[in-house]
Amino acid sequence: MTGGEGLLKKRDEAGKPAGDGYVPSERRIERERVKRARARRATAIAALSTLITAVALFLVITNSPGWPRTRETFFSAEYARKALPQVLEGLLLNLRLLVVCGAAVLVLGLLLAVARTLRGPVFFPLRALATAYTDFFRGLPLIICLLMVVFGVPALRLQGVTTDPVVLGGSALVLTYSAYVAEVFRAGIESVHPSQRAAARSLGLSGGQALRFVVLPQAVRRVVPPLLNDLVSLQKDTGLVSIAGAVDAVYAAQIIAGKDFNFTPYVVAGLVFVALTIPMTRFTDWITARMDRRRAQGGLV
Repeated sequence: MTGGEGLLKKRDEAGKPAGDGYVPSERRIERERVKRARARRATAIAALSTLITAVALFLVITNSPGWPRTRETFFSAEYARKALPQVLEGLLLNLRLLVVCGAAVLVLGLLLAVARTLRGPVFFPLRALATAYTDFFRGLPLIICLLMVVFGVPALRLQGVTTDPVVLGGSALVLTYSAYVAEVFRAGIESVHPSQRAAARSLGLSGGQALRFVVLPQAVRRVVPPLLNDLVSLQKDTGLVSIAGAVDAVYAAQIIAGKDFNFTPYVVAGLVFVALTIPMTRFTDWITARMDRRRAQGGLV
């Protein structure tokens, strides 16, 4: 076998290479080898620089004058072991709020977005109400909304209206986050080219059918990453229901800290929330990268 035959496969009668048909050239093999070597070198440099930075920060913090007192107050292993079971028990409430409020936020936000994109003068009152709702709750700080709902609604003494702090706190979360999610959905709806709606109408679909079967599926796919980011923020803000007296992870930590005047339970609660948030954030990044690759390859409309 000659040198040229070593780089090329035998071809069949149709002129196509036999077998898999592709043999990389020596130049390409060399380029791939250089790329892998560069990647390994970059990884090693990044790991080394990260280690040096971590060691420097550790030395600066532990050698500071107030570190012994700070370690005892915020990083006590004894109080951490004492607080962890109660914090985890309270975390179940945060998770339930995330699931229930997240579903309600998605539904209400989508309805608001659809209301703001309705066409025709007859829908002007609905568009105006949806716009006013979105502008108001996007501008109102969440903590103020929680205080108004949690303490204002029971003060009205309305018959049949619950005074449960968990329900009222969750309602405040839904009111605020629905405004943000509505804008995300609206941006997705308006990003769909008008020709998509026109093509659907030309096929005999009504305006509502075109919105349901053509526009909304494309819009929802496009806004999945920002929606997941909003859910990550909602997961963290469920801890604010503790201001109403609901015993969640944050309030459980507050009870222990108030008894012993040690703030380690707050650190434990914060680390628990971080442990929940990081996987959701990485999942959001993965979804975003996957959609970007599909869009670059023409896989998304």
